[in-house]
Amino acid sequence: MSIATEIAPHLPYLRRFARALSGTQASGDAYVVATLEALIADPGTFPRDLGARVGLYRLFLQMWSSVGLNTQASAPETERSAAERNLDALTPRSRQAFLLRTVEGFSIEEVAQVMNIAPSNAAALVQTAGQEIAEQVATDVLIIEDEPIIALDIETMVEELGHNVTGVARTHREAIALVAKKRPGLVLADIQLADGSSGLEAVNEILAAIEVPVIFITAYPERLLTGDRPEPAFLITKPFQPEAVKAAISQALFFDRRAGRKAA
Repeated sequence: MSIATEIAPHLPYLRRFARALSGTQASGDAYVVATLEALIADPGTFPRDLGARVGLYRLFLQMWSSVGLNTQASAPETERSAAERNLDALTPRSRQAFLLRTVEGFSIEEVAQVMNIAPSNAAALVQTAGQEIAEQVATDVLIIEDEPIIALDIETMVEELGHNVTGVARTHREAIALVAKKRPGLVLADIQLADGSSGLEAVNEILAAIEVPVIFITAYPERLLTGDRPEPAFLITKPFQPEAVKAAISQALFFDRRAGRKAA
């Protein structure tokens, strides 16, 4: 089986990881493209002994550490975004380990293989990142979810992280009404809602009015990972692990330009 065939099923999720790591679709996708170009230029660099998924992520992190945005000199403090300043506060290696474990679902042993470190070091990095991210300032969160039990689970996780839930919307109309009532600092959204309306359309309408980070939590990730249109930087697949949702929330706020102050 060719390398291309082996890695193809994992590319949408590598793009998700890259976007979460970099904070934007454009930057994350650029690193994935650079990784694939390097692989095409020299197929021998692919670590076949690790398996397709682990090998692909290791190759990506090697590229991440060696080119572009991660080696640029720092800009003057007045020209740097809040996200860029936050990047300095969170150790890059710990952020990588945290996302690999909590969002991508790798075991600690696999995280160690991807990062080419000892399992004990990988575990320590994940713990360090959790402590660093927990220091982020709380914000107001809108949940768009039509399943009451799932909505309650998400609400509990949000509050455990120290955030405030402004409301739970079951429909497109309810979501817009809640935003009008109180502007959120983060939106967690399903894409298929109770009355047949679309959470994606609700989010697009919200984003047309305000700038706010969004995390999609859906059983239909293929509807968003099409490659044909702007895709979300933060996407959680149902059924989800609580750790993955918490990690995505912290990362979304970590990169948001308004991180560090509560939404009005």
